[in-house]
Amino acid sequence: MSPDAAHDRIAARLFRLSLGVFFIGGFVASSVSLLVPRVRLAWGLGYGEAGAIQFASFSSYLVFAIPVAAFVGRRGYMRASAVGLAVMAMGCALLIVGLGGQRYATLLSALLCIATGATFLQIAGNNVMAMVGDPRRAAARLNLLQGFNSLGTVVGPLIGATTLIPATPGGRDSAASPALSFGFAALVLAALAWGFARDRDLLRGLDSGAPASLGGAWRFALRDRRLQGGAIAIFAYVGAEVTIGALLTDFLMTPHAAGWPPVVAARLVALYWGGAMVGRFVGAALLRHVPPARLLAMAAAIAPGLVLCAVMGSGWPAAAALLAVGLVNSIMYPTIYVLALPPQADRAPAGGMVLCVAVVGGAIVPLLTGLLADRLGLVPALLLPGLCYLPVLGFALISRQSAHELALTISS
Repeated sequence: MSPDAAHDRIAARLFRLSLGVFFIGGFVASSVSLLVPRVRLAWGLGYGEAGAIQFASFSSYLVFAIPVAAFVGRRGYMRASAVGLAVMAMGCALLIVGLGGQRYATLLSALLCIATGATFLQIAGNNVMAMVGDPRRAAARLNLLQGFNSLGTVVGPLIGATTLIPATPGGRDSAASPALSFGFAALVLAALAWGFARDRDLLRGLDSGAPASLGGAWRFALRDRRLQGGAIAIFAYVGAEVTIGALLTDFLMTPHAAGWPPVVAARLVALYWGGAMVGRFVGAALLRHVPPARLLAMAAAIAPGLVLCAVMGSGWPAAAALLAVGLVNSIMYPTIYVLALPPQADRAPAGGMVLCVAVVGGAIVPLLTGLLADRLGLVPALLLPGLCYLPVLGFALISRQSAHELALTISS
C-alpha cells in the first residue's frame, strides 16, 4: 500500500471514530444544560445556585488542561481519547446516582468527572482532526464534525425534555428517569473508549508523542498573539453559547417569551441546537469558498443583535430571536480553533491546551449571568452573554489579513 493510500485509510478510520465522539459529546452537553432548569424547578434552587452546574461542568478545563495536554503529547491522541471517553462514561453513571438521590454534591462531582473526560477529547480530538489531512480544509473538516456534535445536542433535549424536566414547577418525577439519557450516554462512551483503545496505534508515526521540549512549546504558545486572541474569543463564545443554552428553557417559560410549559419549553431548546447543526453543515460547505475569518466575522456581528432583539422584544419574536442565536453560533468554535491553533505539529498540544483552558468561559459566564438574573431578572441578564460576542468579532477582524488565514482559504 502506498504512503498516500495508507494515510487516507488512517484518516478515514479516524474520521469515522470521531463522528461518534462528536455526536455523544453534543448529546451529553445539551443533556447537562437541561439540569439547570431541572434542579431549579424540582429542587427549589435560584439561578445562581443552578448556574453552579455549568461552573462544575467547565471548571475542569482550567484545572486539568495542562496535565491533559502533557498526557496527549506523551501518549498520543488515540490513547488520550480512550481515557477521556472512559472517564466521561464513569461520570455519566455517577450522575444518575446523584440525580436519583437528589445529592447536589454528588451531582457536581459527576459533572466535574464528565468535564475532565471532555478535556481530553477537546485537546486530543480537535487537534488531531485539524492536523491529519489537508490543512487548507481543516476548518471545513472540523465544522462538518461539529455538525454531528450539534446533531447530538438536538437529540439530547428531545429525549431529556420528558426524562429530565418536571412537568410542573416543584414537581417530582421518577428517580430512574435520568437513566434514559445518561445511561445511553454511558454505554456509547464506553463503546467508543473500547474502539479508541483497540486502535491506539492507528496514528503511529503521525502523533509520535511530545515535542522535544513541552515547556518550550508552551512558552512559545503563551507568546503567540494569534493564539492569545483565539483563547479570548473561545472564552467569550463558549460562555455565551453555554449560558444561552442553559437559560433558554427558563426564558421560554417567562411571560416575556409567551410563557411555555416546562416540558414544551425544553423541547423547543432543540431548535437552538438544531440551528447550530444546520449551520455547521452549511458552514462546512461555505468554507470551501469563503475565507474562515470573514464567515466568522459575519456570524459574530449578527449574534449580539439577535440577543438584543430577544431582550427588547416580546412573545414569539423574542423567543425566535434567541433560538436563532444557535444558527449563528454554529461555525464559531471550530473556526476560531483552526484560526488560532499553531500550525506546527510540535506546538499543537500546547496550543490546544491554551484554547482548552479558554473553554472555562462556559463555567464563569453562566455563573455571573445567573447571579445577575437573581438580582435584575432573567431577561436583562441575557445582555451579558450577548456582549460576549464582541471579542469574537474582534478576533475575526484581526485574523482576516493574517498569513495563517490566507493559508486556510480555499479558492472556489
